[in-house]
Amino acid sequence: MSDFLATMARESRSRVSDARRREPEGALHSRALETPRPPRLLLDAGFDVIAEIKRRAPSAGSLSPSPRAGLAAERARAYARGGAAAISVLTEPSRFGGSLADLEGAAGATGVPAMRKDFLVDPYQLLEARAAGAGGALLIVRLVEDAVLVEMLEAAAGLRLFVLLESFAEPDLERIGFLLPRAKALGLDVLIGVNARDLTSLEVNPTRLAELAASLPSGMPCVAESGLTTPGDIRGVASRGYRLALVGSALMRSVDPSGLTAELVAAGREEALRSCASA
Repeated sequence: MSDFLATMARESRSRVSDARRREPEGALHSRALETPRPPRLLLDAGFDVIAEIKRRAPSAGSLSPSPRAGLAAERARAYARGGAAAISVLTEPSRFGGSLADLEGAAGATGVPAMRKDFLVDPYQLLEARAAGAGGALLIVRLVEDAVLVEMLEAAAGLRLFVLLESFAEPDLERIGFLLPRAKALGLDVLIGVNARDLTSLEVNPTRLAELAASLPSGMPCVAESGLTTPGDIRGVASRGYRLALVGSALMRSVDPSGLTAELVAAGREEALRSCASA
């Protein structure tokens, strides 16, 4: 595990400890189940975009045009108008400036499911996500051991959350392969993600998405992540078999996030259709 990821995991565990002192798990569980059920993740047969809300990033600095509380809801509505299948919300506070309030704002703004993206290390954090209105959560597979991952998959299934299992290298995909039978037995909706960002330098590795495409689990909806900014980038990953792209920085910087979301969705679907016809 890189120093960056180890630090984020340590800070995440500290946040869980603090949160448990404020709200015991039993109380949070009751509150989560009382929250109205979020919309389901509905995927197009060709290609979809998960549009991300993040206020800043270690590699890019500030991405938010405004610190105001209503930004998350405003962005979520713009992404939904552009045809996003889901809204990813960074909730990590120290490096990404996120919060559960951002997640709650995005989740309540549209009929599109919101997904908590964070350095999640404990099932308690899935209860937090569900209580904030989320319909899904991202799990970085190398962040915790298999036993904890299974606990988190079981918690997600009980809360009816979809899960994006994020990988960075071949060993991560191998671990996902071992976990998939358990996830399927639980009835989970699972997405498989490949993140092109290097966890040491935090720079994007432009070849990773192509290199790992051949190792993606067959028949699973797979998500290309990081470094995707243009319709051409989206066509590239769609041509390699990815069915979704998670796009954050480009959309946060855009003066027309709805229009750019629509362009990316259209580019992915056009390429998916072309690739299918030529197969």
